[in-house]
Amino acid sequence: MNILQDPKEEAYRIVRGAAQHSLTVRLLGGAAISFHSPSARHRALARSYPDLDFVLREKRGDRAEALLVELGYSPNKPFNLYNGHWRLLFQDSEFDRQVDIFVGEFRMCHSIPLGDRLELEPITLPLAELLLTKLQIVQMNEKDVRDVCALLLDHPLGDQDAEMLNERRIASLCADDWGLWRTVGLSLEKVREVSHGFSLGEELRQTLGRQLSSLRQALEAAPKSTRWKMRARVGDRVPWYELPEEVRRG
Repeated sequence: MNILQDPKEEAYRIVRGAAQHSLTVRLLGGAAISFHSPSARHRALARSYPDLDFVLREKRGDRAEALLVELGYSPNKPFNLYNGHWRLLFQDSEFDRQVDIFVGEFRMCHSIPLGDRLELEPITLPLAELLLTKLQIVQMNEKDVRDVCALLLDHPLGDQDAEMLNERRIASLCADDWGLWRTVGLSLEKVREVSHGFSLGEELRQTLGRQLSSLRQALEAAPKSTRWKMRARVGDRVPWYELPEEVRRG
């Protein structure tokens, strides 16, 4: 089957193909954010989306690999052999595109529980999880900051999921995991710092500042679990995150 050059159209094709094989696959990353956020096309935030990242709900990496091969992708056989229980990589040589599939859960610097929340959106992760998968990155780069800015500029914070950033969900996950709480807090400050260099204009800059402050306040206000409190006693003396190895394309 022919791979489509447009990343959004190709994401649709992969999600639909998975559904036809009784697999639940949802898009994440910058391409997913572009589905929801017009600000991703703002001249100060726009970027390319050379790769596609997905989460597969079912722990059936073998079926996902068969699907991607059927859709025209070449599997990274050495990587998939050793890591296929949690992550799969594929390559599209025609458009120089890599497809990354997390199997059963999202796990990078931190694990983000997903469960039945994959059913909330037809193509992408819910907005709260899209934001968290960016904020959980310990070594955020500029493209990650741009993606976070686009989400925060286009969606209000609230306690629902429909085109809204569910801060209750975000705060609840962070209130149960000190490490995630710590990284997300540091990431919010990095977004504030780096975004000062973007040509957003005063109105958008103020909107972004309010969103960052409100989300930080929600993190602080959420009642913390016993697990969170016990880990907080250790603090920064012990690493609270993983640094996943970057996998070279091809």
